[in-house]
Amino acid sequence: MITATYPLFKIIYQLNYLQIGLITLTYQLTASILQPFIGHFNDFRPKPFSLPVGLGFTLVGLILLSRSSSYHAILLSCGLVGIGSSVFHPESSRVARMASGGQHGLAQSVFQIGGNAGAALGPLFAAFLVMPKGQRSIAWFSPAVVIAIAILIYVGTWCRSQHRSQARSTIKKPAIKPPLPPRKTHLAIVVLLCLIFSKYLYLSSIASYYIFYLISKFHVSVQNAQVHLFVFLGAAALGTFAGGPIGDRFGRKVVIWFSILGILPFTLILPHANLFWTGILTAIIGFVLASAFSAIVVFAQELLPHRVGMVSGLFFGFAFGMGGVGAATLGKLADLTSINFVYQVCAFLPLFGLLTIFLPDMRKVSRSAADAVDLELATGYEK
Repeated sequence: MITATYPLFKIIYQLNYLQIGLITLTYQLTASILQPFIGHFNDFRPKPFSLPVGLGFTLVGLILLSRSSSYHAILLSCGLVGIGSSVFHPESSRVARMASGGQHGLAQSVFQIGGNAGAALGPLFAAFLVMPKGQRSIAWFSPAVVIAIAILIYVGTWCRSQHRSQARSTIKKPAIKPPLPPRKTHLAIVVLLCLIFSKYLYLSSIASYYIFYLISKFHVSVQNAQVHLFVFLGAAALGTFAGGPIGDRFGRKVVIWFSILGILPFTLILPHANLFWTGILTAIIGFVLASAFSAIVVFAQELLPHRVGMVSGLFFGFAFGMGGVGAATLGKLADLTSINFVYQVCAFLPLFGLLTIFLPDMRKVSRSAADAVDLELATGYEK
């Protein structure tokens, strides 16, 4: 809802595009910096009750945002919401994997569609409630966060019982080893981070400035523009759900190829389309591009299976950080040129998808690892 209320803040506080981008930067940076460290710590000492604690920060930030009376107070409020996100995501991604029953891609998709569905509904609530009722109506959504905290307390209790059951197990689990040599693992992680960079920089250009783009180019109303943003984010939510199961079945590398490089024709056409085709193209872009994230996160977890929390925190954090830095940078570019020029530049970001060629085929790696384990069991030797 934060990005959907930008038109309201722009009017009340007379903000330029750079200041709008700095709001996103503040939220995304606080949502990103802590995540890898929290994930690394939780790998050794799981903290399932950090889930409701994270939502507690979100609740405080939401209430303060509704009462903010200055630009700096808005930045502080959004920063608290970001801290809530950084505490929540590493452990929640681990919980999703724990509950997956082996279908890791599906579990990540189900987990992430919650956030994407919420992001999609945000513009609708902003259009038909916050814009007519004003800034203070943002606090009306606090009960939803309270309900989420109650649910997460239950989830934390379940996780704790799972950890205790594993600790009491008499079966000694073998040490989990990375499936690839360190050099190949590091290269693959860097490639995945580059793909996240391109994905979230483009998504940031839509999420932060799509409303202003539609108003500037097609002279639509704020409510009309927010409905268009809902369509884009709704398509992204559906794409997030589709990407995980498809990756489970056909391989995550296939999903990444199609998701990032596949949207290039649509992003190149977008700046030159009329209003009708702009809505169609952004829906396609949102659906296809969002399908990559589940595949990328699970791919990284497979590369470092002994560091699931750290990997989840790194990728969620890097994604949010790139979104924030991208929003501020693109806002400055929009102030110097125009919103339309920003979309012409961002149209080439999917070319980063070519880096997918450097990723290993994890299905072949998994088969080789399984063969090695079978050999060890047959011979009685450890490698």
